[in-house]
Amino acid sequence: MVGGLCGATAAACWAIGFVAARHGVLNGLTPADIGFHRFVWSGVFLLPLVWRAGLRDLGGVGWGRALIMMLLAGPTQAMASATGFTLTPLGHGVVIQPASSALGSVLLAALILHERLSLSRAVGVGIIVLGLCVFGGEAVSTIGRQGVIGDVIFVSAGVAWAVFGTLLRRWRIEGMRAAVTISGLSVLIYAPFHALVFGFGSMVAAGLWENLRQVAGQGFAGAFAIFMFTRAVTLLGGGRGGVFAALVPGFALAIGIVALGEIPTATQFLGFVIVMVGFRFVLKQ
Repeated sequence: MVGGLCGATAAACWAIGFVAARHGVLNGLTPADIGFHRFVWSGVFLLPLVWRAGLRDLGGVGWGRALIMMLLAGPTQAMASATGFTLTPLGHGVVIQPASSALGSVLLAALILHERLSLSRAVGVGIIVLGLCVFGGEAVSTIGRQGVIGDVIFVSAGVAWAVFGTLLRRWRIEGMRAAVTISGLSVLIYAPFHALVFGFGSMVAAGLWENLRQVAGQGFAGAFAIFMFTRAVTLLGGGRGGVFAALVPGFALAIGIVALGEIPTATQFLGFVIVMVGFRFVLKQ
């Protein structure tokens, strides 16, 4: 029950973060700004915990593993997702990325963690792939090259999440340590990099209220979501924990309709339904 609650909470946070990212890029913020808002502010509050754990080995995590985690689930992952939203509609990102994450989680759990891949899960994997192909077909036929690139970016971001969750289980790193480490390193490494390379001009131009929206929306989708997600993975296993991404598309599409007025096309809705059917088979015991 605790694992289920943690997974559902993480899904809701991701949904809010997706919609907030789409809103941000539509209102002048860059993908790099989205990554900054998602992790740096929470990292400021969590940095004392990083310091207390010890910078030498980051509380036993180790710098090598910590940098890998930050690359897979930190600001760079948020930047990739936000970049996809500059190329495709909301409906593509909020379905493709979670679907790719669930797909990768199931396959990696079977290949790396040696969890049993049942017939039901194998069928679910095939159905999810079919749903992704529906989105790819729309990208090719109605959006063009930039739509295909955007979809590929979302797939890559989803797979990165799956690799992240699998590595946490293999390394036996708890959710709180992962969240603290990623957020703390975001302050120490990504914040100076952002200032030197990207600057803050786009943030200033977007205005105070848009930045405050991102601080709130991305704050939920950053360290807090990572903690909830990794807790779910720890309690339920990589395959089961990873498929809580199944809740994200529905949450995000509903929030997007209300907050952004973006209504999915018939093709997007068809792809969403197919992916949900695939999730049902993947979740079946």
